[in-house]
Amino acid sequence: MHNLCLPFEEALAKRKREGVLRTLRPIQKGVDFYSNDYLGFAGNNNFQNILLKTVKENPALLKGNTGSRLISGNSDIVTQTEKYIAKEHQCEAALLFPSGYNANLALFSALPNRHDTVIVDENIHRSVHDACKLSNAKKIKFKHNDCDQLEDILKRQTGTVYIAVESLYSMDGDFCPLQEITDLAIKYNAGLIVDEAHAFGVFGYGLVNSLKLHEKVLATVVTYGKALGTHGAAVLTKDVIKSYLINFASPFIYTTAAHDFLWISISMGYEFLNENKAESVQLQKNIATFRRGNLKSPSQENSPIQAIIIPYNHQLKELSKTLSDNGFLTYPIFSPTVREGTERLRICLHSFNTDSEISELTKIINEFI
Repeated sequence: MHNLCLPFEEALAKRKREGVLRTLRPIQKGVDFYSNDYLGFAGNNNFQNILLKTVKENPALLKGNTGSRLISGNSDIVTQTEKYIAKEHQCEAALLFPSGYNANLALFSALPNRHDTVIVDENIHRSVHDACKLSNAKKIKFKHNDCDQLEDILKRQTGTVYIAVESLYSMDGDFCPLQEITDLAIKYNAGLIVDEAHAFGVFGYGLVNSLKLHEKVLATVVTYGKALGTHGAAVLTKDVIKSYLINFASPFIYTTAAHDFLWISISMGYEFLNENKAESVQLQKNIATFRRGNLKSPSQENSPIQAIIIPYNHQLKELSKTLSDNGFLTYPIFSPTVREGTERLRICLHSFNTDSEISELTKIINEFI
């Protein structure tokens, strides 16, 4: 082995000893309580048949776009899809990306510079932290959902300031106090950027839209690989921000454009979402069924993400295995991904989960704890 690989081997061995080594494995069979397919659209036969029919009628949708959107990849379909998305969200402009990670990387690496400050909720997604490193901006964390501390930090800043939050946090399954943070952003002239990855689709077009804050938010990120059952993401913003990203955001400039099938599946996903509102209603019923299981959770009562704190990795591994042995697929979150002592079982509820499945899941957990 090359001696440069020795530190990597040691780091992997340490993780293996601690029981937190990540590995790729085939998709398991069992009852899904771990995916982000909240509305079941990813496996919905009707949605799949609509997409299949579209491709059969226009096979050219599967053609590769052969270059970045600034070279050969800017098709009429992607342009039309962006206009459609912007209209649906009542914002000036939308810019599509192949993933939410890519979208956040573009925003937070391009907009702030080394003279600026980015204030982030301590539970913000890893993509924002990675992007801030690329921007060389000063990054300050505030305690999760703590508006008082956020304001205290804002008072002490000079120059251009950005605030980064998620509307629904994926680790705790709780909501951002979005109205209060928007008010603070306006009061201190800060640019607010909201990641709606886990709220879009589950709560209509997201919480920024439902609270009618789109005029007050600098940019919103919505992703399509979760509730919409497809892939990709969009930055919803002002025309000038879209143009700036096209000119200065490396993740956009240097990425080969996706084929048109991805873009058209997004616009058709919006249509399918609007025509199938019963799934979001059923999802809320299933969340209520889970909450009646009387499991202690930091998550909010109508969140599709329900976290169960099981302190310490060995206890969490034991519960996760017990559930797996009984045919339930859940996702354990170990330290150091979360702080030691706050390890958790991250349960994702879906419109397609049955009452009996949910009841059996809560029964097993209750017996364990």
